[in-house]
Amino acid sequence: MKKSFVTFAVAGTFIVSNIFGGIAEATSISGLQNQQKEIQKEKSELSSDINNADQQINSLNAQQADVKEEMTRIDHSIDDTHRKIREKTDELEETKAEITRLQEEIKVTKERINKRNELLKDRARNYQETGGMVSYLDVLMGSKNFSDFIDRASAVATIMQADQDILAQHEADKKSLEENQAKLEVELASVQTMLADLEEMNQQLNAQRAEKDRLLATLEEQEDEIHAHKMELQEEAQILAAQSAAIQKAIELEQQRQVASAAAAKAAADAAAAAANNNNSGSGSGGGASTPLQTSPPVSSGAFTMPANGTFTSSFAPRWGSFHYGVDIANRAANVPIWAAADGVVIQSYYSSSYGNVVFIAHSVNGQSYTTVSAHMETRYVSSGAVVKKGQQIGIMGNTGDSQGKHLHFELHRGSWNNSKSNAINPVGIVPMP
Repeated sequence: MKKSFVTFAVAGTFIVSNIFGGIAEATSISGLQNQQKEIQKEKSELSSDINNADQQINSLNAQQADVKEEMTRIDHSIDDTHRKIREKTDELEETKAEITRLQEEIKVTKERINKRNELLKDRARNYQETGGMVSYLDVLMGSKNFSDFIDRASAVATIMQADQDILAQHEADKKSLEENQAKLEVELASVQTMLADLEEMNQQLNAQRAEKDRLLATLEEQEDEIHAHKMELQEEAQILAAQSAAIQKAIELEQQRQVASAAAAKAAADAAAAAANNNNSGSGSGGGASTPLQTSPPVSSGAFTMPANGTFTSSFAPRWGSFHYGVDIANRAANVPIWAAADGVVIQSYYSSSYGNVVFIAHSVNGQSYTTVSAHMETRYVSSGAVVKKGQQIGIMGNTGDSQGKHLHFELHRGSWNNSKSNAINPVGIVPMP
């Protein structure tokens, strides 16, 4: 009966102490509390970084608004320039049509001038042959009477006036021709100059518009990058918050373990004392020595176990221009199980754009805290806050998130996880690998 009681007390202590594997000393609570303080500090820094990201996003939004306003102004200017170009193009066509019309008039004028030139040449030959004004005197002197003289004088005057009119019209046509030609040249040159200026202005405005398009695209790209960075910061903040909650749970479990361990030790001591008293009272001072009571669980083959079966495909080393802060285990078989590498508390179990289906677990081994990350799983079997045992299946190997094939991406961090992976260590040599 005494032996059964002692066995029960020892077994109870073993079960409670293994709820959060490896936490075997009261000093581990202090370590966990210190880690929690560090996480709170990181959370505060992350909050500041997120606020800075928000300020940068607001600044970029304001710059984009200014650029869009400037683009609107340029668009209006381009529209106005196009309207003026259309007007000047129409004016140029009208001028060209006017030129065509005037060219026809010039052609007619030239024909009239040519005809007058022939008429004047005929008159000149006639003057030369008849003696010029003498022929007019002969006409006047040949009058039969005064009335006939008046008629003849009037006719001569009319002819002479006609000759003068022809000469005057000749000079007027020549002057009109020269003026029209000069006017058309000026108008055509003016319209062509204005049209060329408008075309140049249009090119400048289009260049400005293209530059604003490039600037806006750059600002939008920067905003997208900051949004992505903000999402990473928010995701990291969520993980840190979950780590803080997991550590708090680990502290509570350790406190419960210590209370249960103390109670079991007291019960065992009381039982041993009672047994000693019974032996002393029953057989005097000649009783045999009692066997020491084992209050701690038996030592396992190791604190960590292999996280998955498969082929070791990538190590903790530089890769593809960056650093690979973990190891990869690949397996083409169906439904390949992923196991918890050690006893612990699930920090977070969720889908990440980079990690895919991922499980973060906090562990405490011999007073040292660790965080493991099992990523790219097809399915997750545990939830945030769950207490897991070493070797417990937590999911199935997959190809989710930023992954190039079916595999497990496994990370080991001494202490808490952070986005910079500053606590990441090579799991090879600490965690068994296939």
